[in-house]
Amino acid sequence: MVLVSEPGSQLVAVDVETSSRGRFGSEPIDALGRWAEFREWAEACQDQGEPITPAELGPPVPQPRQVFAIGLNYRAHAAEASLEAPEHPPTFTKFPSCLAGPAGELALPAGSVDWEVELVAVIGREARCVSPDTAWSHVAGVAVGQDYSERELQTSGPAPQFSLGKSHPGFGPFGPLLVTSDELPDPDDLAIECSINGEAVQKDRTSSMIFSVPELLARLSAVVTLWPGDLVFTGTPSGVGMVRTPPRFLQPGDEVVSRIEGLGELRQVCV
Repeated sequence: MVLVSEPGSQLVAVDVETSSRGRFGSEPIDALGRWAEFREWAEACQDQGEPITPAELGPPVPQPRQVFAIGLNYRAHAAEASLEAPEHPPTFTKFPSCLAGPAGELALPAGSVDWEVELVAVIGREARCVSPDTAWSHVAGVAVGQDYSERELQTSGPAPQFSLGKSHPGFGPFGPLLVTSDELPDPDDLAIECSINGEAVQKDRTSSMIFSVPELLARLSAVVTLWPGDLVFTGTPSGVGMVRTPPRFLQPGDEVVSRIEGLGELRQVCV
């Protein structure tokens, strides 16, 4: 595990296990299980670290126990799909084997691969039946995510295959960093956008979400226990390819760039 800081434009990484003399292990989940203690140590860490590039980073949490994903969480996205805005957050999973780092190649499987930029919330403290008022205190940080989706598998059969259609290798890149909410002027209102080959295809603000991060955590934790390291992909704005006229899907050579204000960007080249 590395502790990454960003003084100016240079990413700098510190080996946490070595720097902490074994107090924290080599896996991010070790720190997330003791998040308050880890943050206290990290804020006092004086190690200068070594330069690192986004391409060298993996996902901030490579092996979460649970990955939740929310559908139709922006009214404009529900409208473009000719669906009513939901009263309860539609929830499915992306299997952890689909997770990837912030930069690299995206191998396109057979079918029709679509894009969905999303804010990802990472749990930092066990949450069970939490209220929206206290939900942010259970979040370790947030990151940029992409919920790539192979639409033919997703919509096949008598029952949709959402989880399988969204879990091919590389279909869950997120990062580049895990940013704590206190680093953001307003964690509930961030500009979010996706572009393909320089053309903006999605653009909105996270304040447009039907269910905010605190509301999502309250609703989810009313049913299941959220554990440190769990991920919540919080839904995508309008502008996906499936509902365009004609539909548009990713092709080899396309470069997908996903950005969220204050969190950085993801960058994948389709092959």
